[in-house]
Order: sequence, then C-alpha cells, then structure tokens
Amino acid sequence: MMEPEEVRARLLAAFPDADIDIVDLTGTRDHYQARIVSDAFEGKAPLEQHQLVYRALGEAMNGPIHALALKTYTRATWAKVQSAKGGAR
Repeated sequence: MMEPEEVRARLLAAFPDADIDIVDLTGTRDHYQARIVSDAFEGKAPLEQHQLVYRALGEAMNGPIHALALKTYTRATWAKVQSAKGGAR
C-alpha cells in the first residue's frame, strides 16, 4: 500500500510543472486514478506518456500500487478538455 500523498510526491518529483489529481478508488491505498497535466507529455503518444508515469513511480508499480488508471494531458490538451466541459474540473 502507498499513501496518495506519496504517489503525488513521486509524480511531482518527475513532473515538477504538473497539475496532479490522485484518487484512491477503493480506499485500500493500492488502486488509484491519476490525472496528470504536464508539458513533459508534449509530442508524445499516450502510451509514451503512460510509460513516463510508470517510470516515475518505479518499483511502486510492482507491489504497493496494484492498479493505476491514468489520464495524461499536455497543458494545451487539458485546456481544450476544460473548454469543452465548460470549465468544469
């Protein structure tokens, strides 16, 4: 198990410019959903973006984190998503 703030801290260390939202999906601290908005994803395919996230979490993906649902965006893409939703977060 890994606390949500530890997951967030590891991701911020890898993506210092990121806007990160972490949700513990089950309350067991091992199934998470993460939304990460970072310019580090610019020019990368979604698979490459997710690989960057997995690398940032390192060994945690082999044990403490059992499942991770990812939503990764560049700042420009996130702005378009927010605009389409009418600014909802």
